[in-house]
Order: sequence, then structure tokens, then C-alpha cells
Amino acid sequence: MLHYETIPQELAERMEAEKADGSYARVAFDEKNAIRRFSSSKRTHLRSPFVQDCDKILYCPYFNRYSDKTQVFALYKNDDISRRLLHVLLVSRIARTIGAALNLNLNLIEAISLGHDMGHPPFAHSGERYLDAIYHGRTGRHFSHNIQSVEVLDRIFPYNICLQTLIGIACHNGDLSCDEYHPKSLDSFDRFDTLIEDCKKDKNAIEKLVPSTLEGCVVRFADIIAYLGKDRQDADRVGFLSDSVYDENDIGRVNAEIINNLEVNIITNSYGKPYIKMDKDHFDAMMKARQENYEKIYRPATAAAHLEKNVRPMMEQMYEKLLTDILNGNKSSPIFTNHINYINAIKYPRSLPYGDTDPDVIVCDFIAGMTDDFFIDLFNLMFPDNTYEVEYKGYFC
Repeated sequence: MLHYETIPQELAERMEAEKADGSYARVAFDEKNAIRRFSSSKRTHLRSPFVQDCDKILYCPYFNRYSDKTQVFALYKNDDISRRLLHVLLVSRIARTIGAALNLNLNLIEAISLGHDMGHPPFAHSGERYLDAIYHGRTGRHFSHNIQSVEVLDRIFPYNICLQTLIGIACHNGDLSCDEYHPKSLDSFDRFDTLIEDCKKDKNAIEKLVPSTLEGCVVRFADIIAYLGKDRQDADRVGFLSDSVYDENDIGRVNAEIINNLEVNIITNSYGKPYIKMDKDHFDAMMKARQENYEKIYRPATAAAHLEKNVRPMMEQMYEKLLTDILNGNKSSPIFTNHINYINAIKYPRSLPYGDTDPDVIVCDFIAGMTDDFFIDLFNLMFPDNTYEVEYKGYFC
């Protein structure tokens, strides 16, 4: 039987009264304290700093690509399962629901949510694993989608996004090691750049990142809440697993229960506090459910034989060819016509022309920015005589 928790009556009445008379705790991040990498003369009374960040992210060319990037299940033709775009919108919706109840800055929450997966490569976490292995083998540095999301909005397209938005994006990924998150102050881009560089050198450094705002902490929780039950729905929809295989626990088993019960618990335990918190029972249940997803969905899905057999070697071959084309100055190559020239055509101030970036970084940027279908079409264009057989599971299979 489904069980939906509610905010305790006493707290609900207090929240309503404090909102009515304005006596609630002022814990939201004040946009007057937003920090940009470069000072800007583009001030407007219509759009506050984080609203501007939202608009920049929405109009970023790579935002369009969310709609054709796999969330979990690659190579499925199925309009009823999540693509990366839906996940991003669900994170935003869940985080805004929590943020509104806690009187947080909803514009900052939305900006972090909309941008948090901008750097996700094609083929979901399988593609991320393959690209990281190739890039690390070439350079000794790591590829991570959350750090690449920052790279998209701060380097590839230097939009002058606020520091608080960027650190929230960088921190959205990684294991939640505790049920209570306190923001960790960050007041300079110099320190931010050091943190990002550390994550490129050592993937374990990602686990040490902590959001600088309560809003960032909320998005970090919301990211898990958004995919925990929805990925189970998708697994059932494609016939991968039925929802009857999951264990019963305190937060529920189906998506609607999980979202409601975790939202309610966070709001109940965080209202008016300088931290974001779940109680231990709900946190432990969430982490147990997440581990169950990894064992029953994510690991089998990312290790799918057809991806390992086809997509992985295709990515390796594509990477090497694109890198060779840059080093040889082959201006007719897609790395120039569809990427370097495309980026250079967008006129934003840069300390270094994009084409002068390290060739391995450029190739990694290009592949990470591809959608699943673009990757397959480009590979077939570059290697018309290839023998790889990438097969989609169609609508009527």
C-alpha cells in the first residue's frame, strides 16, 4: 500500500504564519553577494544575477543537446523513458519545491539545476567511463561530467556565470556521505579554479567538494531524488526490470512515494536551519535504495555487451582520428568544421582563442558535447567501411 508522508501539523502552521508575517529565518543566498569572474556593465532591473545565469544556460547551444542524450538506457527508441533533458527539469522542479518551502533563492536553485549535467557525454555513464579512460590514458587527467559542465559554461562558452552557480554545478555529483550538509564558504574564483583543477588530477577530489550555498546543497539531494524512482520507472518501461524486484523501505518503492517522502523529510528537518538535513532513517533508506539501483540497474546497463563491443572501440577510434586531424591541421575534418569553427563563431571575450586549446582537451570537449545519434552518424561518416553494428531497440521490438 502506498504511503505518503506529510509535514507535521505544528511545523506546517509555523511555516505558514512566518511566511505571512515575514518572520522566517533569512537563510537564502542574497544575490547582492553574487560573484562573477569578470565585472560586467550589463546590469538590468529586469533580471537579477541568477536569472541571468538561467537565461545564459537555457540559450547555451549545448542545452539543446540534453534532449538526445541518454539518461540510463542507451540505444532505445522509446519516448516514454527519460532523456537527460527530462532529468534536468525534474531536478529543477524537486529542488525548487524544497527551496520554496525553506525560503531559499529559487533563481540560484534553477540555475544550478539547469546547468548541472551540461557536460554529460553521449551514452550516459557508459560514455563517461569510456571517455575518461581514453582521456586519462592520453593525458593522465580525468574526465568527469560535473567538471565538464563547469567547463562548458566557463571555458568553452565563457558566459561569466556566477561563482555560486558554478560551484553548485561542480558539487552536484558524488556520494552523499552524511545526512546533514553544511555549505562551505567559497569567495574567490582563484580558489574555485584550484578545486576544479584538483578534480581533473584526482577523481577522488570530487567527493570532497561541498556546495557553498544551501541552494547547492538542496540540488545535490534533489539530483538523487529525481533519478532514484524515475530510473526504476524507466527500467520497468523498457522491460529491463519490473518494480516488484525492489526491497520495501521507509521511503517507499515507487517514484511518487520516494519524491514526496524525501521532500517532506528534508523540509521538516531543514526549515529555518543553516544546513540541509534528512533524518538518519530516511537517509539510510535513500542510500540503500540508491545502492540497489546501482546493483540492479546501473551496473548491468553500463556494462551492456553491445556498448562494450561497439561504442567503446568506436569512441577510441574516433578520438584518435580527431586528434590526428588537429595535429595535422586538417581543416576539412569535423573537429574543425563542426566544433572549433562553431565555438569560435560565438563571440565572447577569451584569454585564449579556443583553437589554441590543448588538442586532447578539444577532442574531449567535442565528444563530450555530442548527442548519442550525432556520435553514431559522425562515426559512420568518418569510417564508412566500419564493421560495427550499433542496433537500437525499436518501438515494436
